[in-house]
Amino acid sequence: MTRNEQGALPTDIYLSYVSSLYQHRRTLVIGMLSHVVAFLIVFLKSSDSFYLACAAAIAIAWCLRNLDMNRFDHQDFSGANRAMIRSWENRYIVGGMGVTLTLGVACGYAVAVTREPFSELACVSVTLASMIALVGRNYGSERVVLLLSSSACVPIMIGLLTLRDPFMLVLAVLILPFILATWMMASNLRGVLYENALAAREIRTIAGQFDAALNHMTHGLFMLDGDGRIVVSNERACVLLELGDRAELKGRPIGEVLAGGARRMALDPKKSDTIVRQIDFLIEGKRSRALISISDDVFLEFSANRREDGEIVLIFEDVTARVEAEHQILQMARFDALTGLPSRAYFAELARNAVADGAPDRHVGLLLIDVAEFKHVNDTRGHVIGDKLLQAIGERLEGLVKGTDAIAARLMGDEFVVFFPNGTNGADLEERIRAVHLCMCGNYAAGGFPFDVTMNAGFVIAKGGDFRLEDLQIKADLALSETKARGKGGCTAFESEMDARYRERQKLKSDLREALGAGALQVAYQPMFLPDGSRVACCEALARWTHPERGPVPPSVFIQLAEEMGLVTDVTRFVLRQACSDCLTWPAELSVSVNLSVLDLRTEIVDVVAEILEQTGLNPARLHLEVTESCLMDEPVKVQAVLQELRERGITIAIDDFGTGYSSLSYLDALPVDVIKIDRSFVRNIRKDSRRFKVLLGAVALARSLGLKVVIEGVETVDQLQLLSEHGCADLIQGFVFSAPMPGSAVAALCQKRARKRSAQTSRTLIA
Repeated sequence: MTRNEQGALPTDIYLSYVSSLYQHRRTLVIGMLSHVVAFLIVFLKSSDSFYLACAAAIAIAWCLRNLDMNRFDHQDFSGANRAMIRSWENRYIVGGMGVTLTLGVACGYAVAVTREPFSELACVSVTLASMIALVGRNYGSERVVLLLSSSACVPIMIGLLTLRDPFMLVLAVLILPFILATWMMASNLRGVLYENALAAREIRTIAGQFDAALNHMTHGLFMLDGDGRIVVSNERACVLLELGDRAELKGRPIGEVLAGGARRMALDPKKSDTIVRQIDFLIEGKRSRALISISDDVFLEFSANRREDGEIVLIFEDVTARVEAEHQILQMARFDALTGLPSRAYFAELARNAVADGAPDRHVGLLLIDVAEFKHVNDTRGHVIGDKLLQAIGERLEGLVKGTDAIAARLMGDEFVVFFPNGTNGADLEERIRAVHLCMCGNYAAGGFPFDVTMNAGFVIAKGGDFRLEDLQIKADLALSETKARGKGGCTAFESEMDARYRERQKLKSDLREALGAGALQVAYQPMFLPDGSRVACCEALARWTHPERGPVPPSVFIQLAEEMGLVTDVTRFVLRQACSDCLTWPAELSVSVNLSVLDLRTEIVDVVAEILEQTGLNPARLHLEVTESCLMDEPVKVQAVLQELRERGITIAIDDFGTGYSSLSYLDALPVDVIKIDRSFVRNIRKDSRRFKVLLGAVALARSLGLKVVIEGVETVDQLQLLSEHGCADLIQGFVFSAPMPGSAVAALCQKRARKRSAQTSRTLIA
């Protein structure tokens, strides 16, 4: 400790030391009575009125000090500063010195004046006894101990010195070490107490911080002793379990406390017993974690940890939000967000559970339903209305199966499924299935629009003991595909022949993949002639596949397979590369035309075309790329950008099968197109069907007005050619009337033949 204690001590400790001066007042009363009695005895012995005055002075000093101490008791120290505390310390010193100075003067008077042995002995004894009590009572202030001891001893020293006796002089000097020893004893005691005070303050601070942290935890906490009694708890625990005042929980058994909380929450006895039992399992170490439902909308998760000393820390938190979120996630995983019907995965779980609960000899059925022409709804009314229509369909399907054992779900897109787990026989089950399909067809309202909806359906019926959901789905899907192939609106039962055709189709897909990998496809070319047949202007590249066992496979078959397998872009790359290479072997005025699918336009087709042109060295002006109207319907903005970039590279863009789609007229003016190819359906029977011919003439007039060249496909007879030529309908003619598709090597020979024929006709004309 430093000498400047006011500067060294923290304010709160300084206040506590000064406060200690005003405590233990009984010792002051005892000291006051001892002093007064001693002086009265000396007065009676010596008849010296000086000692009577000393007794009176002691009594008056005690009264004044007592009044001052009462004022100290009523003083508010909540905002006390050092100056205020020091003033009270000084007031105490003044009062104390009034007593000690009286004692010292009395002793000095007895030694130097009266020199009566009894008076000397009595005064010195009382004073020295006060010095001993001085240390124990006033350790809180170095100044108090030093000043009070000095004020008591200095008069004695003066009295001894006045005697001029060498021995008395020695006694006077020895009083100084006594004062120093008194001061040092008080200082050492005060230092020890100061360290303890700091430690106590730190402990209080840590305890306060711990208590604050404990009570601001989001978790509830109990610390239990080895007997399961509460040692520590926090406010959050009391709030979560409605336990009341936290101070009343200490020392009580946890089971009793939880039972009381259950009564406050008005839980039924069974629920209360369940909660207590689960907590007991945690305390006993049978479980490490437990999720407890306090009520329908409150969930708490408890965990327990046993310490080495046998105490148990029980922590719990409110996980209601997490449980609700998990429930919502489970709901989202199990049910379709749009229709509210079970999802594919949850449907499979429900179906398996339903079969497991039934008899193995019963019949089960699976019905797949597909909305016919649903894409047309999205294209014409928008996806929002399409979604509302699916919701309406889902609501009707849910109403049909409600109250029955059937299970309905939405698979994906516009496909729905119904599982019938308990059919008495196949005939009755088929009747139920067809009834559901019939009810699903009909009128719907969605977004303010009426819809007459037709449903394609396929179903399969099997024995419950043979149930394998994956197999049933495959068979029902085959039946659905058969319905779509036959027309729309039917409901077809699965037959074994469908499975055989499916396996055959899968085998054909595998063979096609191998053929693509081995480069076994071929390319044939159908020429496009000038209307007079004098010259070939362009050849359309056509993919061909000759199966090693089946022979030639129609393009309509293997191209569809390639689209289903995602390989159509590979076919396009093969044809494009081969066509560019073959075109280099033809006359320079001859071009080649290659078809692009809608899937090609979703890839980096521009880069692919540029790479092939660079590798083969073909002039981009000799390459034509054909897209169908169906390509223009899908993502028109993106398609327009792709075609524009291709056209800027010098490539000619043509619309194939013009007139067969929905959007020809609406997009024709906006698209970067050079050529339209009028579909063969407009040419068929044009001599007899005047209406068809007028439509063809209108399409040609539209193309001419937009500055587009016209190619007419499917011209097969001379009569058709003559009629088209008379009306100037075409810039180029493509069809069997001039030539069938041929190998690339035959194109050059055909061009030479036509050139020789033109030359001969020119010679005859000149001769004539």
